[in-house]
Amino acid sequence: MAKSLFNLQGRTALITGGGVGLGLIIAEAFADHGANIALCSRKLENCERSAKYLNEKYKVKTAAYACNIAHEEDVINTVEKVLGDFGKIDILVNNSGATWGADAENMPLEAWKKVIDVNVTGTFLMSKTVGNHMIRRGYGKIINIGSIAGLRGKSSDQLNAIGYSTSKAAVHHLTRDLARKWVEYGIYVNAIAPGIYETNMSKHAPKERLVLGNPMKRTGDPESLQATALLLASEACKFITGQVITVDGGASL
Repeated sequence: MAKSLFNLQGRTALITGGGVGLGLIIAEAFADHGANIALCSRKLENCERSAKYLNEKYKVKTAAYACNIAHEEDVINTVEKVLGDFGKIDILVNNSGATWGADAENMPLEAWKKVIDVNVTGTFLMSKTVGNHMIRRGYGKIINIGSIAGLRGKSSDQLNAIGYSTSKAAVHHLTRDLARKWVEYGIYVNAIAPGIYETNMSKHAPKERLVLGNPMKRTGDPESLQATALLLASEACKFITGQVITVDGGASL
């Protein structure tokens, strides 16, 4: 019974920013449970490499697409291509993200706009475009990748990226509001708020700073993120929507 709840055989998942980092970690979990995988990001080569790896290891159908999610035309074209190649999109993971470190009083407007455009506008545009397809089908699972940075304010020595933390708080609210609006169409919208994982976004920070304030004194393990994503993508979450689930070792306590 439990195994069948997490079965994704025959499902198609579109994962933004899926070529590396958290996106690839989630893609691997889905592929391992039978889902076909479409990956997109601005860096096509990363998605192509990861799509090839997933296809060869898990024997599922995969494809890679170049897409700047902050541009509506790009999003529409990419979703049309995915639907043409796979026929449907059952699961959308809005994972693409950007950040910029600077004191709030010195944050360049261009940097602020870049972060908001990718993290908030991009999440909205992809959800809107894929959501129209899901509404017509009467089924869909949307998983937004938020952050514990969007749950509470932090001092500059803990996190000095006000655009990023603000954008993730917006993603959390978008998740709750969209879940309420689309529940009638059979669409589930949830978010994961990860703590610190060792990815390209965090690689320049010293390890001791990454784990500062974390009760478990460590960074996140891929399996914990995969398990949460799998829960929200599968039939195991059929009574869960509009939630922001932290996977952070207790850092948000």
